[in-house]
Amino acid sequence: MPAVETRNLTKKYGDVVALDGLDLTVERGELYGLLGPNGSGKTTTIELLTGQRTPTSGSLSVLGIDPVSDPIAVRESVGILPEREDPPSFLTPREYLEFVSDIRGLDNIGSRIEEWARKLQFQGILDTLSSDLSEGERQRVMLAQVFIHEPELVFIDEPLVNLDPLMQAEVKTQLNEYCEAGNTLFLSTHFMEVAEELCTTVGIIAGGRLVAERDPRELDGGLLDTFATEVRLDAERRETAHERIENGNRVEGASTR
Repeated sequence: MPAVETRNLTKKYGDVVALDGLDLTVERGELYGLLGPNGSGKTTTIELLTGQRTPTSGSLSVLGIDPVSDPIAVRESVGILPEREDPPSFLTPREYLEFVSDIRGLDNIGSRIEEWARKLQFQGILDTLSSDLSEGERQRVMLAQVFIHEPELVFIDEPLVNLDPLMQAEVKTQLNEYCEAGNTLFLSTHFMEVAEELCTTVGIIAGGRLVAERDPRELDGGLLDTFATEVRLDAERRETAHERIENGNRVEGASTR
């Protein structure tokens, strides 16, 4: 059974189509990257998969669980890091991670916190108020809360945001080791180098549709050329479809006069 599977997944906000019949399969153990421009449907996809929003139509499965009928079970089973999420400003990293661990019913909480503080290099700020931390330090704390309960599947929206180059390299190592242990990582990004360096499979999304899937290691021309080509072709297809609809409406309107 795949870690993630969607079939004809559609999400509309009024007249705006955020996802347009998304068919997606992520096998267990993959480091899957959803790559697309701003507004392409990446964040909406993660919100649907993690039970934060309800689809307009279509089906989806996460670790064999339906996020629509049982969103709590999905959230208990996975790790989630939305973009621009921070720890509460009035808690220290230690207090926040203790809270997360307690909510998840973990044991050996102190050793888990120390382990991830060491891995992500924030031992020295464990007892500093989060309001006094830099953006990069807060991002490291949020990454720790994703992994502290050792989930089989993790969703991260822009994993390297606000991190300096040295910390980016360390986080990439941790993400790779996580997947090498047999777990699955689903990340979304609009940064080409993140998808190219990290992912075993990259899905290119444009206009709420999956327009291509590639193994970035097998692309002779590089991921940038493929991304640019697929996004341009999708825009052309959508423009052509729009013109057909407009022409059809004009013909229908003329025939009724």
